[in-house]
Amino acid sequence: MAQAFAIIMGGGSSESLSVLTEVRSEPAVPFGGKFRLIDFPLSNCVNSEIYNVSILTQYRPQSLNNHIGIGKPWDLDRASGGLRLLQPYRGGPLGDWQQGNADAVRRNLDFVERQPEEHVLILAGDHIYLMDYRPMLRQHIQTGADATVGVRRVNIYETHRYGIVSLSGDDRILDFQEKPRRARETMASMGIYIFRKSVLTELLQNENYVDFGRHVLPAMVESDRALYGYTFPGYWADVGTVQAYWEANMSLLAEEPALDLYNPEWIVHTRSEERAPAKIGPHAQVGGNLLSNGCQVNGSVERSVLSPGVYIAEGAIVRNSIILSDTVIESGAVIDRAIIDKGVTIGQNTLVGSGDDNTPNKELPEQLNTGLTVVGKGTTLPDNLTIGRNVIIHPYTDAKAFSRRKNIASGTNFGKSMR
Repeated sequence: MAQAFAIIMGGGSSESLSVLTEVRSEPAVPFGGKFRLIDFPLSNCVNSEIYNVSILTQYRPQSLNNHIGIGKPWDLDRASGGLRLLQPYRGGPLGDWQQGNADAVRRNLDFVERQPEEHVLILAGDHIYLMDYRPMLRQHIQTGADATVGVRRVNIYETHRYGIVSLSGDDRILDFQEKPRRARETMASMGIYIFRKSVLTELLQNENYVDFGRHVLPAMVESDRALYGYTFPGYWADVGTVQAYWEANMSLLAEEPALDLYNPEWIVHTRSEERAPAKIGPHAQVGGNLLSNGCQVNGSVERSVLSPGVYIAEGAIVRNSIILSDTVIESGAVIDRAIIDKGVTIGQNTLVGSGDDNTPNKELPEQLNTGLTVVGKGTTLPDNLTIGRNVIIHPYTDAKAFSRRKNIASGTNFGKSMR
């Protein structure tokens, strides 16, 4: 039996992912053509021989629940252990909305205490990485740690996005700062924690501890608990912003990508849809892309990631973009540096990501300022529309909403938010 069971945090809403999380929780966001973010921690668990896995949900869980089902794609449809979805609930002393990741675990402590394993592996549901958790678990047990935190180096200019740790020579954590404005250290928490179950239960009796990074781990350092870091050398990406999400997808197009999705020894499992093979038309121009099953490409596609069922008409052009499932791009349309969510229709001769005006988005100026335009799920863009850069089009915006408008200026938002 594995010595740890896993809890995956699946209730995140991340406004920094813009329209992608207006209709779904963050772990349900599609990635890399055929995958969802949740596929990575789930696959890491089963590849690490951890078959007792629970997912804590809250924000807009329908898409996530549909994708996971009973866990069959990950071999987690088991009578013993297997996969469980732990939903928020009302009633009792702890029944209420979860206020943070530690609070979410606290509201399920009765479940945690019933598990037979001695250690608890707590994982974020929205990170991209391939990791064997067994070496980290061995270190955790050998050091007698109360808790062990997965850590890795990050760019010094991005330390404000992470929990930053200071390590001693024997990997003990001497300091933990959650998202500091400035930091000298560059060793960041990956949001991967292993706790001794008894220690976790004890710590979470304090109802002021709402978040692991902001409350639990700093308190452990302050009280001199045995808190250690485990350094992970491989690829890892927190895709919690639109820019980070776009960059992580684009990195898959490298000749030798850092994230190897083709390794037969470490398969990323997912719920695969039955689709016809991808079809490239006789006049299509396709180079340097990822194309999923069911795609039909008759136009020009360059350095882009296409999810299942995307249709690109002859005469359409797609560049440096992420196109999610069942989107239709009509003849003469040009898509440049954009993220197009599921089931979008883009009319003839419509331009998305047009011009040189790079005005930051008015609602998300810090997250949307590099020229990316994001179009929400189920939207219909009419013919002959021009959309600038750093634009947000909210989900399910109907063609009638554009009523005689021919231009959407850079940095603006259009449609009605669903948050």
